[in-house]
Amino acid sequence: MTLALLAFTGRGYDLACRLAGDLEGQAFRSGEPLGVREWTAQWFPKADALIYVGAAGIAVRAIAPFVTSKAEDPAVVVVDESGQYAIPILSGHLGGANDLARRIAALTGAECVVTTATDLNGCFAVDEWARHQGWAVAEPERIRRISARILAGESVTVSSDFPIDGDCPQGISIAPDGEIRVGIRRDGSAALHLIPPVAALGMGCKENTPEDVIESVFREFSEKHHLYPQAVEQVCSVTRKEHEPGLVAFCDHHGWPFRVFSPEELQALPGEFSASPFVLQVTGTDNVCERSAAAGSGGKVIIKKYADRGVTMALAVAERHYTWDWRQEIG
Repeated sequence: MTLALLAFTGRGYDLACRLAGDLEGQAFRSGEPLGVREWTAQWFPKADALIYVGAAGIAVRAIAPFVTSKAEDPAVVVVDESGQYAIPILSGHLGGANDLARRIAALTGAECVVTTATDLNGCFAVDEWARHQGWAVAEPERIRRISARILAGESVTVSSDFPIDGDCPQGISIAPDGEIRVGIRRDGSAALHLIPPVAALGMGCKENTPEDVIESVFREFSEKHHLYPQAVEQVCSVTRKEHEPGLVAFCDHHGWPFRVFSPEELQALPGEFSASPFVLQVTGTDNVCERSAAAGSGGKVIIKKYADRGVTMALAVAERHYTWDWRQEIG
């Protein structure tokens, strides 16, 4: 996590440095060399969390021009220079500001001042649940509707393509067509969709296939199979593609790790794959995309070989278990 702290005074800077050490962040003092607004302009787009040590009003004015949405904004916490209060002011749940404020309070003995309604009422927070499970949220604008129902004491249903261990939180129940849906495919419903990153995207391509061609084929692949791109956690291929420029650039663009396997490893995998004698002759394995997806995920291929413009893709998913844990335990 990229965490940056800005102090407004000398006393505050001492506290910022201490917190930076405990939280593995970087501490700065306003005016050395950047002022509050300039520092915020630099760090707001690239940090996962910002901590301002000083007056809340200054921090609010500093971040105001850059606030976009709860799905994109970093966590922002204000701590007074005496370390008496830790106040999350932006991205309390999805960004993790509430948890960060609790950590600061535990470190300094400060009072954590959380103002989000679900926390104040001890209610299940679906966006905080998603963050703790490591899931993406497809429609963050729908979170408010779900939270409002929970706060009103109404029951909300959840459906999941993956096992969720433990007992449901109060007010939550499992149903086939939940108002909250955990899975990797679009279904066109008005539900709030939470997306676990569980899929291995197996890929092959002709030599020197441009990145934009690979990106275009991936968009078509995702649309055809109603796949959320956020479901991909890794891209896999055969060793001869380890330095393929278009594939490497494609993975870098999405921030996905790129794993490769030897032809022998791929060919030794048990299971039924779309075999090609030509591919076997060229690469040493009869199928690159399906076999590499299976090798990377350790699970089953759920989308078979898709081929277009010299690019092949397949998708595999391993079984994952999740929990109902939705709040970080501090202590």
